[in-house]
Amino acid sequence: QVQLVESGGGLVQAGGSLRLSCAASGRTFNRHAMGWFRQSPRKEREFVSAINHSGGTYYSDSVKGRFTISRDNAKNMMYLQMNSLGPEDTAVYYCAVITEPPEYSGTYVPSRLWNEYDYWGQGTQVTVSS
Repeated sequence: QVQLVESGGGLVQAGGSLRLSCAASGRTFNRHAMGWFRQSPRKEREFVSAINHSGGTYYSDSVKGRFTISRDNAKNMMYLQMNSLGPEDTAVYYCAVITEPPEYSGTYVPSRLWNEYDYWGQGTQVTVSS
């Protein structure tokens, strides 16, 4: 059974930093892309960042240059380093996994649509005070 567990959320002042972690278990993820999404009240879940199995990284325009995604395949871990946080980053952050097509031979670009992801964590709250 696949399980994703996020950690590292909390309360931080504007301009501060947080590092989120996602621990994946239940199978190997070396042919899966992993991503971070976030959702704040009365808003749809939105794409934040994703990383494919070979380490290619992708970001939403709102976090590009401030957030850095990474993964450690040996440990089945994914991270999101968040710098220069602002109140607009306040949300529940979710870790997600999407299966890369096995027949895909090029560079896999992970989907930015939350409903195309196969597995989800329970989320971790990030609150940025102004």
